[in-house]
Amino acid sequence: MNTDQKVFGELNGQTVFNYTLTNDNGMEVSCINLGCVITKIITPDQNGNLENVVLGFDTLEEYSENPTFFGAVCGRVAGRISHAQFELEGNQYNLATNDGKHHLHGGNKGYSHVIWEGEMINSENEVGVEFTYVSPDGEEGYPGTLTIKVKYMLTNDNVLSVTYSGLSDKSTLFNPTNHTYFNLSGNAKHDILNHELTLKSDQFLELDNELIPTGERVNVENTAFDFQSGRKIIDGVRSEHPQNVLAQHGYDHPFLLNSNNDSEIKLVDSENGRVLVVETDQPCVVLYTANQMGEELIVNGKPSQKHSGVCLETQGLPDAIHHSDFPSVVLEKGQEFKTVTKFSFSVQK
Repeated sequence: MNTDQKVFGELNGQTVFNYTLTNDNGMEVSCINLGCVITKIITPDQNGNLENVVLGFDTLEEYSENPTFFGAVCGRVAGRISHAQFELEGNQYNLATNDGKHHLHGGNKGYSHVIWEGEMINSENEVGVEFTYVSPDGEEGYPGTLTIKVKYMLTNDNVLSVTYSGLSDKSTLFNPTNHTYFNLSGNAKHDILNHELTLKSDQFLELDNELIPTGERVNVENTAFDFQSGRKIIDGVRSEHPQNVLAQHGYDHPFLLNSNNDSEIKLVDSENGRVLVVETDQPCVVLYTANQMGEELIVNGKPSQKHSGVCLETQGLPDAIHHSDFPSVVLEKGQEFKTVTKFSFSVQK
């Protein structure tokens, strides 16, 4: 196993580094300390071909803008917060509005667009990098100075684990996620419409016309949202279900997970045999199928396109602060936050 650190570029007088983790099977994970962005994941298909299975850019300049949040850690709170405001412990907080009148993925800059401190980790059984960022009190409108750590670890079993931890000196909101776009075809040869997804979930959250959860939990039975036995993503693109149409013909929805750390999320490209299994301790996964992506970006060396990747954003429920029956995303003063998601790569037998 091996780790490597190289200069990726300079941004506003700060050095951005690229970190590459390699295991004994040839699997590679590359990331940068700008936004903890995962820039590449190279894994084999059933014929042993090593290819990149995530979407990304080639240059630091593109990552400094990154309007699609490719590979980035989003926070303090992932997803949307309605009307960019909330009340906590009797105080009203107004957040940055960067999605119409709402707050999205942490605000105008958020954790996806700041430079973190990175430290390589080498051990006998795994290699990794740990990123640290101190988010000051009032950043993007949030209370409390919050110290966040994000750790990526790669094993010889082709498992990438992502650990988030946080500690704040005031009560605040904290609900981070990773916004990697997966495409198991390898080097984005095809879109993800024929990828088959299986989710251990029998409910998803209904969204309003501005993609904010209404609070209603919708049963997936007899809809294109039923992934319990596996289905192709193209089913949601073709679906006339009002929620699929609302999401611009696809998915942009939180699915409530029925179990945790139990192979609850599985993505397969049967054409080349690649399999991704995601396990988490979080209550939901936001499934986003790049419905809003146009051809304005150069991704993996060619113009981007709709449905060119799929995000599997494990997290707490979006806009939870406005729904008392959702699991809380309040991080109390002095309380340690920790959550782990594992991404396991393999091939069909």
